[in-house]
Amino acid sequence: MRPDDWHLTEDVDDFLARAGDFLRSRPALHNTPLTDIEKLRTRGGADAHGGAEAIVFGRLESGGEVRAVFYRTPGGRLGLTPLPAEQTDTLAAHLAGLGHAPSHVIADHDTATAFAKAWQRHTGAAPVPFWGTHLYRLGTLAPPQPRPEGRGRAVGERDREQVVRWCREFCVDVGEQSSIDLIDAGSWADSRFGDRHFTFWETGDGTPVSMAAATSIVGGMVRVDPVYTPAHLRGRGYAGAVTVEVSRAALTAGATDVVLFADPANPTSNALYQRIGYVHVTDFTGYRFSYRAPAAITGP
Repeated sequence: MRPDDWHLTEDVDDFLARAGDFLRSRPALHNTPLTDIEKLRTRGGADAHGGAEAIVFGRLESGGEVRAVFYRTPGGRLGLTPLPAEQTDTLAAHLAGLGHAPSHVIADHDTATAFAKAWQRHTGAAPVPFWGTHLYRLGTLAPPQPRPEGRGRAVGERDREQVVRWCREFCVDVGEQSSIDLIDAGSWADSRFGDRHFTFWETGDGTPVSMAAATSIVGGMVRVDPVYTPAHLRGRGYAGAVTVEVSRAALTAGATDVVLFADPANPTSNALYQRIGYVHVTDFTGYRFSYRAPAAITGP
C-alpha cells in the first residue's frame, strides 16, 4: 500500500464517521483506541498529559474499506491498530516526512515492535520498551469458589478520598508515575481514572477491602481497570470477587466485550483472571522514543 492510502485529519467527528465501524468491528482488540478517541471527542481534544501539538487521526483505506487506524494525542502518544510489518514501515516514513515526532507508541506487540524499528530507521530515534501487558477478554464468567465474605457496592461521592488514595497506591505498585503526578497535582479528572465507574468489595461490617473500576460502554466494549487490593488484604479472594462484580455489571448493562489488561510479571493476577473466565487474546507493548538533541554549534 502507498503512503497516500493513509488519510489524515484533525477532525474527530469526521474520523469516527469514516472509521468508527472499523473500530467497533473488533471491540476487544481495539479497546484502547475506542476509549481514548471517545475521551478525546468528549473533551474537545485535551488529553491527560497535555501537550501543544494538535491531535491527528489517520485511517488506512484499501478497496473502499478501512484496514487500520492510528491516532496521536496532544501529549505525543501514538496508538495503532494491527498492521503488517511492511505497512508499519510505510506509515513511519509517511509520518516522518510530514514532520511528526511521537513521544511513544502503543499497539499490539508485533505492530508496536515493527513500528518502533521502522521509526528508528527513518528518524534515528531509539525505541525504549517501557510497557508490556496481556490482553484478556471475558468468556464465561465464573464466580470464585469459595466466595469471600461480603458484597459489592458501587462507590459514591463519600468514597472519593479512599478511591483516590487507592488509585495512587495502585500506581505506586505498577510504577505509573504520570498518573501519580496528576493525582498529586489535584488533577484527578485529568487522570485515566477520572471517568471510571468504581466498585468496592466490602466485608460484612461495611469495610471496603478491594476495588475495581470499569470504563463506560464504547462500541459495545467495557474495560475493567484498575483492580486493586491493599497488600495486607491480598490472598483472601477479594480481588476476584470485585472483578466478577464489575464484569457482571458490564454484561448486564449490555456490553458485548468485557476486557482487561494484566501485567505478565504478575502470575497471581493472570491466574485469577483466567479462573473467573477471562481468556488471553494477545499482548500489547509500548516503546518510548529517544530523540538525539541537535549538536551544539561552536565557533563564530
